[in-house]
Amino acid sequence: MSDIADLVQTVNTAADEKKLSVTAAKNIAKWLGEPQYAKYVPRLTELINGGQFQDLDTMFWEEIPFGTGGRRGLMAELGSATVNERTIAESANGLATYFKQQNPSVEGKGVVACDSRNRSPEFARLTATTLAAHGLHVYYFESNRSTPELSFAVRHLGCHVGVMISASHNPPSDNGFKAYWSSGAQVLHPEDKGIIDCVNASGEIPTLDFDTAVSDGKITVIGEDVDRAYVDAVKSLSLSEARDLSAIFTPLHGVGETSVYRVLREAGFSGVEVFEPQRSADGNFPNVPDQLPNPERPEVFQPAVEHASQTGAALILASDPDADRLGVSVKNSAGEFVHLTGNRIGVLVVDYILRKRAAAGDLSGEHYVVETLVTTPLIAAIARSHGVQVIDDLLVGFKYIAQTMDREGPDRFVFGAEESLGYLAGKYCRDKDAAIAALYISELASELAAEGKTLVDRLDELYVQFGYYLEDQLSEKCEGSRGKEQIDALMTTFRADPPKQLAGIELDRVRDYGKHEIRNLPDNDRESELPAPDGNLLFFDSVDDGVSRVSIAVRPSGTEPKIKFYFFAQSQVPGADQLSDIKQETAGRMNALKQELSQWVRNVLAES
Repeated sequence: MSDIADLVQTVNTAADEKKLSVTAAKNIAKWLGEPQYAKYVPRLTELINGGQFQDLDTMFWEEIPFGTGGRRGLMAELGSATVNERTIAESANGLATYFKQQNPSVEGKGVVACDSRNRSPEFARLTATTLAAHGLHVYYFESNRSTPELSFAVRHLGCHVGVMISASHNPPSDNGFKAYWSSGAQVLHPEDKGIIDCVNASGEIPTLDFDTAVSDGKITVIGEDVDRAYVDAVKSLSLSEARDLSAIFTPLHGVGETSVYRVLREAGFSGVEVFEPQRSADGNFPNVPDQLPNPERPEVFQPAVEHASQTGAALILASDPDADRLGVSVKNSAGEFVHLTGNRIGVLVVDYILRKRAAAGDLSGEHYVVETLVTTPLIAAIARSHGVQVIDDLLVGFKYIAQTMDREGPDRFVFGAEESLGYLAGKYCRDKDAAIAALYISELASELAAEGKTLVDRLDELYVQFGYYLEDQLSEKCEGSRGKEQIDALMTTFRADPPKQLAGIELDRVRDYGKHEIRNLPDNDRESELPAPDGNLLFFDSVDDGVSRVSIAVRPSGTEPKIKFYFFAQSQVPGADQLSDIKQETAGRMNALKQELSQWVRNVLAES
């Protein structure tokens, strides 16, 4: 015990000397002193005695939280702030314990899947054996699958909980644990808090040998039977027979071939080929630029664009590693590839669905479209033009769209979108799905090609009809314990002393979803109450003069160590002949806004 006391003293001294954060010292002491962490003490001792306090701070500066997309972060051998065998086991233990507390007389069922990331199969097996050790019957996918198929499987198999091991589009160093409830949606309040409380209370965690659990019937290995049902569910939502398309699909070394590509091929898109250099399931993402497999990044498409120039393909589709997001790059009428933002993809898909369903007489005023607060308002404008309802006051996170589907009724649900490449139609699952988005974009592109048009041409037609909408983003990365302090300081300053004008544009009001109030500017005085939702999100709006307006949204990321800024600009378009000039003017205004806000943020950080 004296050795442990000496180690704790060393850690506390390091915290006093600012070599460690206070929270890291507290969490290290917990791992040194509590019996459930005994197996990690020898390695922890080596790190402490070796003075590796920077590494220790990275491993322990927080207890990894449930964010917008579950628990996600850097993988490490140990630590409360990282993804490792202990934090994964604690996550599974907390999920099972909470379920049993809420349903003591129910024989629970769960389903577990993973993507192509490093250590994903290891973490998925650990999750399955932990759930099975708690008495849940576990369905386990034989190999990697997509996140939306996991959501589908929860519903299809009648499970009470589900787990997806994935870190979405994060770098190779990361992994994560997404927890799903019986609806097939990621957990929300109060389940999220209840699970976290059980995670934090985890002591000794029960487990089983995986192979023994399979042979004993406690874990059932699944595969093609569920795949078949999922693919058929997506294909059944087809809205067109147009299939004449030359395109490239890349899974970015993820699992998209099992969902996106299979759906497209079985739906009849024989002209879609897989981009071979990025085809293999590989958690190091070796052939993706910068090894960052996020299809929101235009750079990700460059290798496929070069290949398309040789094959003549007019469309490139890319899914992220767990295939819940879809990115698109399309050749315009000038023969140049244009990378479409998530907002523009969402606009194209909602317009396509609504036009097709309206023509078929399958649309009424009872139907509804859903989007998050930081998604383009053009989606809402298009939906309202078709006479359908719009729900657009949701926080960031597709789980809120799923919640809305179940609250409002899935039979009337038309489409849900979030700006970060997340889309869903139909009611077969409760998470965003690259497969259904790819099916609709491919059908739309095929129909437009038959008319001698491109996706870009259709966007321009919508801008002439509804006005020009332009969106953009900035992120400020703030890592580690110091990063959390910086993000908190920025949000405090944005509330207490926000910018009053940027790039010559006067900001007129603040919508504060944390304090539930609208404040006028420049005085920053309370003007009125702001109803739900409740979240750490701010909007700064300019005066609407009937010709143009801008808004800026600010929020800490729920999945990554950064603060995010969303920019929205809208301009009237009197006629098609003026669209080009309006695009240029709006883009100039947007770039100036971004530059000035970025400088404002740097100044605040320098003073904090």
